[in-house]
Amino acid sequence: MDGIAIDSAAYARGVRRFRIEATQAAGVPAVRLADPDAAVEVMTGAVVPHGTDCVIPLEEYDLAGGLVSLKDRASAAAYRNVQRRGEDSESGVPMLTAGTRLRAPEIAVVASAGLALVRVSRQPRIMVISTGDELIEPGRPIEEHQVRRSNAYAVVAALRGHGFENVGDDHLLDDEALLGERLGLHLASADVLILSGGVSKGKFDLVPKVLKDLGVREVFYQVAQRPGMPMWFGATPDGRCVFGLPGNPVSTLICLLRYVVPALSRAMGAAPAPAERAALAEPVTIRRPFTYFMPVAVHTDECARVCARPRAPNGPGDFLALTDADGFIELPPNTEPFPEGFSAALYRW
Repeated sequence: MDGIAIDSAAYARGVRRFRIEATQAAGVPAVRLADPDAAVEVMTGAVVPHGTDCVIPLEEYDLAGGLVSLKDRASAAAYRNVQRRGEDSESGVPMLTAGTRLRAPEIAVVASAGLALVRVSRQPRIMVISTGDELIEPGRPIEEHQVRRSNAYAVVAALRGHGFENVGDDHLLDDEALLGERLGLHLASADVLILSGGVSKGKFDLVPKVLKDLGVREVFYQVAQRPGMPMWFGATPDGRCVFGLPGNPVSTLICLLRYVVPALSRAMGAAPAPAERAALAEPVTIRRPFTYFMPVAVHTDECARVCARPRAPNGPGDFLALTDADGFIELPPNTEPFPEGFSAALYRW
């Protein structure tokens, strides 16, 4: 702190007036206090002068003619307002460990350790692909039998919001030859493909067959959940991953955040994020033999408890309803209603 550096033993002996003997600026070697009953004027960030062990802030004294007079509320003790070397950690304790995401505090730690370079995992090259003849880009004229291409933009925005920057997107028509050609090109250049649509049971849901022909091994298909049951996942022999998300907008976004984002983080070596939970703010009457993901608005009650209030969409294509939700909760299979206060895993957008 800005103030004076003294020997706390002088204060203990009853000294309350100190002569300014020198000035200690930041960024210069430490000066030495010659008279133990004197003081050195110091600046914030300066090294502690030799012979001193305490800093009294300038708010606690009056300075006139090179003499300091302490106010009645002034105090002094060894290492007051002094950050001692090594006090922020114990010797031998790692400053950072593998799997740590480098946010602003971690970057500061790296810099403070004097490291100009640090080894990190590479971000995956991600290609987001929407399929369907009915999809029309925003800004283009649209017919009554067509729908806007919105899923891909939501997926790209969500990925970037979670720190993934190397993200591209493409739109493929429901043509087997075209799908095979373009998916083959993307598999050759990307680490991860995230597809929206084309993985269900319809006549034109060609994605699983095309991926199989390209050498992508199906790991699983369909999950006992609503929404998002027709989710597909596969991998190539060299470790490239393909996520086939359902085409319904709500299902796409929920599956992305429940499965894809955590999988990408783990693949990069990141430590698992602590699970967040929320308590139902009201009873929920849903009886289903499978997992159910419910969009919710989140607030904190008077007991500082995170609470979730249902914000059910008007069908699986209702992106608009999600704007009133902060995320979704995961409700397990059940035969009875969920009571108010039921604790569920929370996933934020």
